[in-house]
Amino acid sequence: MFKRKKITIVGAGFVGATAAHWAASKELGDIVLIDIVEGVPQGKGLDLYEASSVEKFNSKIIGTNNYEDTKDSDIVIITAGLPRKPGMSRDDLLATNAKIVKSVTEQIVKYSPNCFIIVVSNPLDAMVYVAKEVSGFPKNRVMGMAGVLDSARMSAFISEELNVSVEDINAFVLGGHGDTMVPLPRYSTVAGIPITELMDKDTIEKIVDRTRNGGAEIVNYLKTGSAFFAPSASVVEMAESILKDKKRILPCAAYLEGEYGINGYFIGVPVKLGGNGVEKVIEINLTDDEKAQLMKSYESVKGLVAKMKEMEII
Repeated sequence: MFKRKKITIVGAGFVGATAAHWAASKELGDIVLIDIVEGVPQGKGLDLYEASSVEKFNSKIIGTNNYEDTKDSDIVIITAGLPRKPGMSRDDLLATNAKIVKSVTEQIVKYSPNCFIIVVSNPLDAMVYVAKEVSGFPKNRVMGMAGVLDSARMSAFISEELNVSVEDINAFVLGGHGDTMVPLPRYSTVAGIPITELMDKDTIEKIVDRTRNGGAEIVNYLKTGSAFFAPSASVVEMAESILKDKKRILPCAAYLEGEYGINGYFIGVPVKLGGNGVEKVIEINLTDDEKAQLMKSYESVKGLVAKMKEMEII
């Protein structure tokens, strides 16, 4: 008997609910939206399910506060945690969100021991480390959504600057999801043409800087929340590549064991995402300056993990 894929989304806030929307509209599977707040996942889940008859997508969607309803999920997306407020860095969320992600992961493992986990909660590279430590899952089944979002932002800014279709743009961002991320103009192209041949250095630097501050720019506008359309679309793109075994090459927070000279930490690198999760880490040639930037990003992630260990969260 055919069985649809089952997708659990932890956290029914803006990112979680919008991820449910994208996943349902793509008919990736049946969706469970779970949150600790009573009524919120149930209401949003029902609302989205009612929209299926208008948009003609076939996905069963439920909202719940009970992890038993997530049993035997194929993929679990963790969006739970506090969002940023103006003036806050992603790192300011460390202690609170680490405890939330730890608790959530324990429940996920209990009911879906064979699932893939994609973490969206901030600070991303530290939170996905928590998920791997707590779950005990192999490295191919735990990953973080960051590079897809950062690259999407960079692509949008390139499109705006050159007045060309986003469909022809491939931007490339490595490193941790934060101020130390490493946008790579050399590997960012428009219809295969590197942007270094289409824009002057100052324009590229402005785009790189805006990419690094893309999340903060939105937080400063919203005041009481953070981005949700692009992050949720980005995590669903990752989920789709796994569920459909598309083997997309996407920049994700992956657990490295010697690649790029990094061992035992999650950092944003290009990976092949397929039916077996992170199937391969792609190593690209970096200039000395790019390597230095990546190492700076790695040291930042390392520092966050050390803080969590000091606090005995992991």
